[in-house]
Amino acid sequence: MSQSIEQVAVQARQAANQLQNVTSSQKSVVLQRIRQKLQEHKEEIFAANAQDLKLAQAEVDKGNLSASLFKRLDIKGPNEEKFNTLLQGVTDVDNLPDPIGQVSRATELDQGLDLYRVSAPVGVILVIFEARPEVVVNISCLAIKSSNAAILKGGKEAFHTLTALTKVMQEALHSVRKEIPFPTNAIQLVATREQISGLLQQDRYIDLVIPRGSNSLVRHIQNNTRIPVLGHADGICSVFLDDTADPNKAPGLVVDAKTNYPAACNSAETLLVHRKLLVPGGVLERTIQNLFDNGVSLRCDAASLDFIRQNPTLNQAGTYREGEQFAASTPEDYDTEFLDLCMAVRVVDSLEDAIDHINTHSSKHTDCIVTETAAHAEKFMNMVDAAGVFWNASTRFADGFRYGFGTEVGVSTNKTHARGPVGLEGLTIYKYRLYGHGHKAGDFGVGAGKKQYSHHPIPLETVQGKFVK
Repeated sequence: MSQSIEQVAVQARQAANQLQNVTSSQKSVVLQRIRQKLQEHKEEIFAANAQDLKLAQAEVDKGNLSASLFKRLDIKGPNEEKFNTLLQGVTDVDNLPDPIGQVSRATELDQGLDLYRVSAPVGVILVIFEARPEVVVNISCLAIKSSNAAILKGGKEAFHTLTALTKVMQEALHSVRKEIPFPTNAIQLVATREQISGLLQQDRYIDLVIPRGSNSLVRHIQNNTRIPVLGHADGICSVFLDDTADPNKAPGLVVDAKTNYPAACNSAETLLVHRKLLVPGGVLERTIQNLFDNGVSLRCDAASLDFIRQNPTLNQAGTYREGEQFAASTPEDYDTEFLDLCMAVRVVDSLEDAIDHINTHSSKHTDCIVTETAAHAEKFMNMVDAAGVFWNASTRFADGFRYGFGTEVGVSTNKTHARGPVGLEGLTIYKYRLYGHGHKAGDFGVGAGKKQYSHHPIPLETVQGKFVK
């Protein structure tokens, strides 16, 4: 790369400044052009992806790359399903309301002195992600819609696909230049870890870092930059089967949470079971049998292991074998993101024990309770410290696309700025705009001749849309 790291950061800052004045309709033109170009160049993208998959398969065969990471590299999917979902994501982002210029507070401080809190772009975001190459499109579109400039770094395993996708998107940006003044450096791709190390020092130009990957990646970023970090740590998600779990809901829900996409961060990794469910023919037996039948192996604590061993349905000779379908767990299993068809199981004595286990071991991503007792569900959802708390719903719903965000830049387990799936709103901040008529602060105060602030709320419905370009 001929450009210096500082040049990349400076160009992103310049692009971010220009994006402050781009209108909603202009951003829509850009997003539609990106979708068009991706569709036109899909065969080139598939060819680049095939090259990455071939190289990755060789690393899997050598034991240097996990099967779960390999699965994430595919951009095409069966019947081009993943690619079509990617294209739909671009349209969905385009169809969302513009998040910039929205008024969240309006106050008349004095006659003719009006204060507005208005949503604004963060500015320049640096996003570091692993494996899934479609993320480069997801994030780029969210950045464009929210008027942010983005510097992107994906995993080396997806190098050719990422390069092809970025080339197509930048071609789209160049193609609209005759129509609208859209900065072509709004999206930039970097390729090496050395470049990332340099960019992490560019706090003068970069406003937010979003690492999307393993816990070790997030920790490394947090420990090596002064730039604010929106962290997406491990996805150690749990499902708790309460003592009133519905046998018609629990088995399918747990199987979906584990098997729908085991390599995803919202896949369930731990199954917690109320001790009252350790009865033959009940909800637990059906749930475990369903997991076994769907290829899931279980790492079991002593109580759940004994339950399986003593249950003739679950311990059939020649069908489910100890050491294959089930085995004793280790303490580390309850802190592990398997990202595969494997799940840790633990029996608890109460709802409170389940909550305590989750708050001790989870990564604060998404956790679910399966129960027919509303009071238990509300207590669980109040007390579990996670970005997402679900009642009788698969953890796989924890996703920006499913939440209606169009797509997402990642999942944040932070407790500041943005939490959970981060869509457009998570890429905005706000600024205060004050409109006066020669007002002077010295005219206000306590004493003779001093004016008092009125602090009269201005109805938001009367000003909403006032600042949207």
